[in-house]
Amino acid sequence: MTPHHDNFMTKKPSAIIFDLDGTLVDSARDLSRALNHVLQQNGRSGIDISQVRNMVGDGARALIVKGFTETGTLPSDAEIDAIQTIFLDYYYDTMTAEDILFPGAADVVKKLAAQKIPLGLCTNKALRLTEKLMEEIGLASYFSVLIAGDSFDFRKPDPRHLTATLDRMNCSSQNAIMVGDSASDIIAAQKAAIPVIGVSFGYTKTPIAELNPDIIIDHYDEFFDALDTLIKT
Repeated sequence: MTPHHDNFMTKKPSAIIFDLDGTLVDSARDLSRALNHVLQQNGRSGIDISQVRNMVGDGARALIVKGFTETGTLPSDAEIDAIQTIFLDYYYDTMTAEDILFPGAADVVKKLAAQKIPLGLCTNKALRLTEKLMEEIGLASYFSVLIAGDSFDFRKPDPRHLTATLDRMNCSSQNAIMVGDSASDIIAAQKAAIPVIGVSFGYTKTPIAELNPDIIIDHYDEFFDALDTLIKT
């Protein structure tokens, strides 16, 4: 049974920051297709989606580097630059062919927005991809800021990525909460002294429990109970 939380809190968080890939959106299928597109263009074998899930989270270039390292020798930086351009263009055109929101994610976002809780997005994905994806899944309007991997000259796990997101939101880091799935999310939140809800259904290579988020959820049905628990601590 999903708990009812229409009036779920008396004390509200100052802001909630969500990661994107592996947290709100199950983007592995489309990222996997784009990665295999550039691998096969370069005479490499494709990689199974189960492996790609463990490679996502640090941005497109890191994904390409991991993919090429897995299938042979790593091309030069200049070659990676060219491959990255092809990858990004292909992914931009096909990014929501199979992208799906994780079950319950949209409902949680809409309920939080209805409670007038400021929502921010902080992802290592490039901004043009982030903006398009958020529009296509219908969630962009619920977020006051979309902060991407190229919004600053630092990114998660650097804690400044989160604190700069909060600055753009004009929100205090006190009573703010992060929601993420990977080491970069958890480490950034911990270094910024922001409590973090870890989702167990994302793309982390390290089991989420080993990253020690403040609380773990296995489904968005559990989100508001987790939020209540964090707010009361």
